[in-house]
Amino acid sequence: MAVIMALYFGKKREYGSEQPYILGPLKLRLPSIHYGMEFPDWIQGAILCVVPMSITAIMMDSLGIPFELAIAFVIINNFLYLLHTHFGDPSIAGWITAGIPLYVSFLAGFPEGDARIQALIALQLMVAFIFLFMGLFKGADTLVKKVPVSLKAGILLGAGMAAVYGQFAEGGRVWSMPITILTGAALGFFMMFSKTAAPLREKYGFFRYIAQFGIAVPFFIAYMFGIMIGEVTPPRIDWSFVSLPLGEIFATYSIFAVGMPPVEYFVQAFPLALAAYIIAFGDILVVNSLLKNADEVRKDEKLVFSPNRNSIICSIRNFFMGSFMPFLGLCGPQWTGGQVLVLNRYMHNSREQVDSYWGGATGLFWGMSIALMIGPIVTLFQPGVNIGMTLTMLIQGYICGYLAMTMLKTEGNLQKGIAAITGAVLASKGASWGLGVGIVLFLLLERNWVNLGRG
Repeated sequence: MAVIMALYFGKKREYGSEQPYILGPLKLRLPSIHYGMEFPDWIQGAILCVVPMSITAIMMDSLGIPFELAIAFVIINNFLYLLHTHFGDPSIAGWITAGIPLYVSFLAGFPEGDARIQALIALQLMVAFIFLFMGLFKGADTLVKKVPVSLKAGILLGAGMAAVYGQFAEGGRVWSMPITILTGAALGFFMMFSKTAAPLREKYGFFRYIAQFGIAVPFFIAYMFGIMIGEVTPPRIDWSFVSLPLGEIFATYSIFAVGMPPVEYFVQAFPLALAAYIIAFGDILVVNSLLKNADEVRKDEKLVFSPNRNSIICSIRNFFMGSFMPFLGLCGPQWTGGQVLVLNRYMHNSREQVDSYWGGATGLFWGMSIALMIGPIVTLFQPGVNIGMTLTMLIQGYICGYLAMTMLKTEGNLQKGIAAITGAVLASKGASWGLGVGIVLFLLLERNWVNLGRG
């Protein structure tokens, strides 16, 4: 019996096929059985714990949640990311990040205290319902396949421009420590995307070893440099473990503590929930394109991405967080920065070096989630949260930009023009305006109404 179980659980992947899994359609994969541990991704995740930590400041300001509880919200949310990679979704999940300023503005319209918590609960449950509807009725797959290229590229361009603009605008994170952040960005972009880095990886084992940690090394160098020049406050180390006061959280912030939001809260939240889904749809487009690129490079393994599966898992995460500990960043389909980090290491190594994508995809969040529970790590990197967040947002902007350009490479000027205007409006006026303008332009310019219906 033991031999049969070992063969069933631990069978090897055939060339060009999916990594083995169990439980049929659920596609459950278990560490050390269906894939190996990729410790470079664990280390990278541990260092990048500063990225999810950055939302604690916004939660403290907008919701009045103390840091000790806000970090617990972040830890639980981080562990929920593993639902994706353990149940057959290759996405490196994250927040619906670009909409955070919109959520903060929405919450500011409610009195501080329980009313504001209820407003966030209403928003997150509405987002959960939209994801569930799109996943169960295959709306996500249909959107990815049927949305015109001009609109897809416009959404990506807009998301990319918004990500970069938010960092460099007045009051943006770059200006909180400009020399430090720009140094980290320059190093990160050089190691991940430059023409020089690729031959260096092939020629020098040391550089190849350093490069596999993605932006973790550029972040660490910039962070230490920032401390040296005085832009970053030296950390004060706390040697205890981070506590998870779940009882206090449930008794203070859950739907069972503050009560079900009034119907009018759901009505007010609905337009913003739709806008949040539109933003999230851009992330679905990004992960779909990135994984297709990976399949072209690593032909030994097939990565199957289902927008419907992704949407259902996003729905589960939003329902859980919205009910028990409403999370200001919401639960989205992808973290572009993390996705690129894992895929870069996966694509730049052979099967002998990195057997399967799933080891790195799960390892990043295991490393990050565990690091968030270790007091010395959290307090060591806490002064550098702006560096980590800015690096990931700039990478998101870069990736969204080049994926949009790739989509438009074979298209005509009409589609390129629609994409440019859609992206600019989305970046400046928000997702609802951007999509609305894009649809109107598509119907007016790209749709041929004279020959409509002719075979």
